Amino acid sequence: MNAGPHILIVDDHREMRELVSRALVKDGFRVSTAADGKAMRKVLADAHIDLIVLDLMLPGEDGLSLCRSLRAEGEIPIVMLTAKGDEVDRVIGLEMGADDYLPKPFGSRELIARIRAVLRRHRAHEPATAQDKPKRYRFERWTFDVDRRELLGEDAVAVPLSTGEFDLLLALVEHPQRTLSRDQLLDLARHRAANGFDRSMDTQVSRLRKKIERDPSEPTIIKTVWGGGYIFTPDVSRE
Repeated sequence: MNAGPHILIVDDHREMRELVSRALVKDGFRVSTAADGKAMRKVLADAHIDLIVLDLMLPGEDGLSLCRSLRAEGEIPIVMLTAKGDEVDRVIGLEMGADDYLPKPFGSRELIARIRAVLRRHRAHEPATAQDKPKRYRFERWTFDVDRRELLGEDAVAVPLSTGEFDLLLALVEHPQRTLSRDQLLDLARHRAANGFDRSMDTQVSRLRKKIERDPSEPTIIKTVWGGGYIFTPDVSRE
């Protein structure tokens, strides 16, 4: 029996589901499929899913709405597919909590590489793989608990973070008071090289600012360095 990661493909086109399924199974993954949100939720209720490949254009509840719901319910990794390949779709998908995106048409090898990269990022900070690293980081009024994957405010209430936001914040607290370019942040936080048009890091920074800044329109924690990238300004203590 195949014991690889279990991937759920959510796409209303049967041919696409079958094509992607064959490629993933051949590469060692377990695969379930769903044609819409209702079928997706049934699969999630019946099986443990490691990652969802989610099409943007779905009948009924669309991919963006499903992505937002999934992110509100948990941290299951999501790779969003879009037929348009438009920057607006990519940005909105990331804002809804997707961990990566891939415009159609795409090659099966690229999809598999992105799935494996997202799974690596998702698992990289689990306790079993982070025993020699600090367990907590403190900055400003925040406590960032790496093992629990929690960001706690002064009231000890946890602020939910998507996988992308978690990876970005970890990269920033590990490199405080140092200007990091977008390419460097993509490499540190997403473990892949920038593709030359990838503005997704700006989106992730914007989303993270909304959660940690007192006034996201006037950020004081994650500052933009014009022409350079971003700098995480606070002093960071490690435990």
